[in-house]
Amino acid sequence: MLSASPTGSEAMTKKKVEAGTVPRHVAIIMDGNNRWARKRLMPGVAGHKAGVDAVRAVIEVCATEGVEVLTLFAFSSENWARPVEEVGALMELFLFALRREVRKLRDNDIRLQIIGDRSRFAPELRTAMAEAEAMTAACGGMRLLVAANYGGQWDILQAARVLAEQAAAGELDPRAIDAQLLEGQLCTAGLPLPDLCIRTGGERRISNFLLWQLAYSELYFSDLFWPDFKHDAMREALADFARRQRRFGKTSEQVAAES
Repeated sequence: MLSASPTGSEAMTKKKVEAGTVPRHVAIIMDGNNRWARKRLMPGVAGHKAGVDAVRAVIEVCATEGVEVLTLFAFSSENWARPVEEVGALMELFLFALRREVRKLRDNDIRLQIIGDRSRFAPELRTAMAEAEAMTAACGGMRLLVAANYGGQWDILQAARVLAEQAAAGELDPRAIDAQLLEGQLCTAGLPLPDLCIRTGGERRISNFLLWQLAYSELYFSDLFWPDFKHDAMREALADFARRQRRFGKTSEQVAAES
């Protein structure tokens, strides 16, 4: 699930995306695992297991292309409402992946960080998360963020609470609170904001993912189910991003004059 090791037959990923700007931060909503499985008359968890290969492919392409941060939406705060059997299987898969793949991340100089509210996870899984982060803490290559029990609204609320507590304690003037201060309390504090957000599975929404951080991100939607979103699909998403002009409220003429 969290591997960055090449697979031999996928050596084609060594080919660089053609000229254009590579996003510093890519965020991905990995959608369509269940539908992929149902289409093949398989249980839903089979789709999540198949999605592991897509995770490996995307990590490899992003690391090869020079993406600095890759954030994967693995489990939302709303996903607890899914069938108990499916949630249990996902937790087992997450634990298995952490224990099996973290050394590969370390060997590829990829630092793992898990964002979200960990309080609802079993102690064994929370321990595995902390151990995996510690094992890759010294890595200086791409940063891999895995959003687990994460919700964009929760992220903004927890950041606001921190600032409110500081203000109540007299440590912070409420009038000094601005966007920069709040952003500094989000799970992604200190990292570049996502330049590109990808969603697979044919849906056209961001589903409570990085709500603050995606304010000016480019959105890319793929009809492929997540298990089918492999090397070529990832490279095409990066190539599509490279063809876009990011204006941030300015006109095309202003952007052209500044470049």
